[in-house]
Amino acid sequence: MTRDAILTHRAAQPLGPYSQAVRAGDYIFVSGQLPLDPQNRLVGAGDIKAQTEAVFANIRAILDEAGSAMDKVVKTTVFLTNLDDFAGMSEVYAATFHAPYPARSTVEIGRLPHGMLLEIECIALS
Repeated sequence: MTRDAILTHRAAQPLGPYSQAVRAGDYIFVSGQLPLDPQNRLVGAGDIKAQTEAVFANIRAILDEAGSAMDKVVKTTVFLTNLDDFAGMSEVYAATFHAPYPARSTVEIGRLPHGMLLEIECIALS
């Protein structure tokens, strides 16, 4: 099986040795996306809804570059620095996806850099 890296300049750029996404067979594996704009500046300091929207903007741009779309996402993993932000994140999530919703896991983590409140990774169909 071949693997192809996906890279777009319309999303936050990788901050280390990883790809924004990798296509493997019929699937696209999107790396955890942070609430950063394409110039890697924090979006929505202290605002879970604005940060969630920024994360989904990155995911949308990456999937578009890969020839996929948000309605092809089958699984997400949401990492929150505070589970008290769950409702705000979930409100934006519900406005982003439509039934049948992707499978989802949500976990609270210790911290993210520079005031980031969440990170989301996903798997989508090509």
